[in-house]
Amino acid sequence: MDSPMSTSSIDGDEDWECYEDDGFVYNRKKRTRFADAEETSKPPDPELDRVVEERNRRIRKKRLLVKLKRKYQSEIDQWEILSNSFNAMQEKADRFQTAQREERLNANETVSFPGNSSSTTEGGREFGGEDASKSPSSMLDQLLFTVERQEAVINEVSKLCEVTENICRVEEEETKQSFFDLPIWSSPTDLMASLCGD
Repeated sequence: MDSPMSTSSIDGDEDWECYEDDGFVYNRKKRTRFADAEETSKPPDPELDRVVEERNRRIRKKRLLVKLKRKYQSEIDQWEILSNSFNAMQEKADRFQTAQREERLNANETVSFPGNSSSTTEGGREFGGEDASKSPSSMLDQLLFTVERQEAVINEVSKLCEVTENICRVEEEETKQSFFDLPIWSSPTDLMASLCGD
């Protein structure tokens, strides 16, 4: 709150008084006696002032946050899209790894069963022969499937990298443009005046 520090005249001029406002000390013209009489006749309620000040502070803070949110909403949306696609890609990779583990376990179990279950030597040879002929091709199929999945993951990651590179490039261009838009000043005083005005 404003409070007069001293009502003494400064340099012999009685129309000015020294005031302190939240740590800032400055001179201002004295108020007329009529205004002073109104202030003294109705002293402000300190509790009401605090409540009003707190409410105004909250309103200012809310406006500022809404303004910042509007300013950065497009960037927030882009990062949310990237985050969601990254999470989806991570879930796919986890599902793929669990499926791959299950396939390995199933392949190990099927490889161990043919030697144990052969009623006749001829049937065992046929079964073992079929398993031997299928085993390399099934392993090859598994390897091809693994490589295809890894290729899909790499493609998705490269797309994400391209999107992030585009976002960074746009931000860099906007930053550069803000510097290019600055006017050229004829003297350092014009430069300082412009910077102080901003």
